[in-house]
Amino acid sequence: MTRAVHDYLPLKPVDVEILLALAAEDRHGYALVQAISEHTGGLVELDPGNLYRVIKRLLADGLVAEAGQRPSDESGGERRRYYRITPIGGRVLAAELERLRRLVDAPETRRLARRLS
Repeated sequence: MTRAVHDYLPLKPVDVEILLALAAEDRHGYALVQAISEHTGGLVELDPGNLYRVIKRLLADGLVAEAGQRPSDESGGERRRYYRITPIGGRVLAAELERLRRLVDAPETRRLARRLS
């Protein structure tokens, strides 16, 4: 049974970060950790165990796929497993970003933010 895009929403913040990183390019695990840390200004630091648990879930959901193994530039012939965002993963990410945009742009949200600052 195929799930509709809205069935995946809302995404967890870490899912959004991984999908954003993979939307830019295929990446291996360590490159994902680096990209997410850079994108979040160091606010999100993923440990390998948590990263691969999330990737396993995203693979099972069909949002991410393996993009093969490639040799690492810095290691002596060691191969790294790369991941890519799938077409449904891209649609889910786009829907989640739109959902978040509407939330942030909502007049009630802006009023609350002004009141709290």
